[in-house]
Amino acid sequence: MTAVLLALASSLAWGVADFGAGLASRRRAVLTVLAVSSAASFPVVVALVALRGEPPPGVAPAALAALAAVAGTAGIAAFYRGLAVGSMSVVAPISSTGAVLPVVFGIASGERPSVLQGAGVALALAGVLLASREAVDGADADAFGAADPGTAASGEGPRRTSAGVGLALVAAVGFGGFFIGIDAASDADPWWAILAQRGTGLLLVLAAAVIIRPGLRVSGAEGGALAAIGILDMTANLLFALASTYGLVSLVGLLGSLYPVVTVLLARGVLRERLAPAQWAGVGAALVGVAMISAG
Repeated sequence: MTAVLLALASSLAWGVADFGAGLASRRRAVLTVLAVSSAASFPVVVALVALRGEPPPGVAPAALAALAAVAGTAGIAAFYRGLAVGSMSVVAPISSTGAVLPVVFGIASGERPSVLQGAGVALALAGVLLASREAVDGADADAFGAADPGTAASGEGPRRTSAGVGLALVAAVGFGGFFIGIDAASDADPWWAILAQRGTGLLLVLAAAVIIRPGLRVSGAEGGALAAIGILDMTANLLFALASTYGLVSLVGLLGSLYPVVTVLLARGVLRERLAPAQWAGVGAALVGVAMISAG
């Protein structure tokens, strides 16, 4: 049950962070959002690790965490960009299918979820796909606000959808790789694993910023919002790392991938977007799937 609660908490934090990052990425370059949010959150994880007073576990776990950072940074950059240029109805469900990778990896590594848990995994994944699916009936809007009215007028709808598909596939592979890598790195010490992962990710983002020069100046209020996004994302990383030490990666990987449900519900509650009946059915299916995983 501890693993389930921690993994669900990570999905909650990721869902809120992604909602905010999606809004920010509509106004700022994705690299700016990543650089500012990552830089603001890194001192927090450094302080947490320092307060624990535990020595680093060694080179191998750090290397695994660094690999997880490469996968995760590529995934989150593609995801944020996809939310900025594509349709939520395409980007969110495809990116969430990255949960399949840790499920396959876990089973191939010898993990054996119960029949009930296996059915719960399938139901929860189907629920995420349904909940993330938007009804596109003429008002090309997504969970981060109405699309540019010039998009439909200029005939750019197919281009946006195509861009969303490619970016969502990259995000799915990146997220799946992150789940697998951070699970392996966390066996020694999840706190140090996240420190290594966040540090590597920050270096990658800053290196890209030096080359691309997106412009990193932000206002005080905007900087505070981006810092909050970064801290939420870091918290989600840490919660997932802790969850992976208590449960099977094939299960916690799926539970950690329920973030699109959170984002869709935020769009309903904050932006007053209507949910289609299929989306409500998806939310219900995801919740039933979680209950099955917990009971199994």
